[in-house]
Amino acid sequence: MAALPITPFRPLIALGVLSLATPALSAGQAGQTPAEMGAMDSTDHSSAILAHQAMSGSMTEDVHMRLSPLRPGTAADSARAAQLVAEMRRTLVQYRDVQVAEAQGLRQFLRGVQQPVYHFTNWRWAIEAMFRFDPAKPTSLLYREEPSGHFELVGAMYTAPARTTAGDLDRRIPLSIARWHEHVNWCLPPRGAARRWREQRAGHAVFGPRSPIATRAACASVGGRFRPRVFGWMVHVQAFASDDPRVIWSLGHHHEPTLR
Repeated sequence: MAALPITPFRPLIALGVLSLATPALSAGQAGQTPAEMGAMDSTDHSSAILAHQAMSGSMTEDVHMRLSPLRPGTAADSARAAQLVAEMRRTLVQYRDVQVAEAQGLRQFLRGVQQPVYHFTNWRWAIEAMFRFDPAKPTSLLYREEPSGHFELVGAMYTAPARTTAGDLDRRIPLSIARWHEHVNWCLPPRGAARRWREQRAGHAVFGPRSPIATRAACASVGGRFRPRVFGWMVHVQAFASDDPRVIWSLGHHHEPTLR
């Protein structure tokens, strides 16, 4: 596979690739990466910030968030989940030193933007995740910044293509333990109209994940670009944050228990 061209939003491109079908990897127009033909405009800084905010907060299912179905738990599921956490701790512990992560090709997403949790993303691993699940190669490592400025490793984000079935998600990580999520039904401003991100109507954002607009028709009525899916499936596993399963498998980055 040919290397993707250098771009200031390579981490966003890595995530955007996940929303594409496999054939799109070999298709395309001159000078475009697969993600640039996909769900997000990788050069839109406002899109990048809003996408990251949507990934970083407490996640509950709404018109812009879809969660994987919750399956009944089994002893085998619990054992498999515990084995995954143990493997993550064994293979990812080297990245407690963020400089080691950067030396391995992981790059901080939205450098210079203050965030509750920082994603350090490896775009090659993101592409590999389209075809296979490897606990040692998450799409992103998750860090908190301490008051001292030190980055503390708390976990990892794993991803899967939008086309992935519930059964395949379950084979990656048991659906009785983890709630995968995907960002859906976004209305984006027209290309070249970044200033419209600030628009509000009746006290609500017109565009993005905080907008009440969640259908193609409603988006067209404001001149927007409708995206039924932004990125693909993703799940956060906070294997280094705690020994408490409610923290390890929480839906967001704020250590809230997963609702069961």
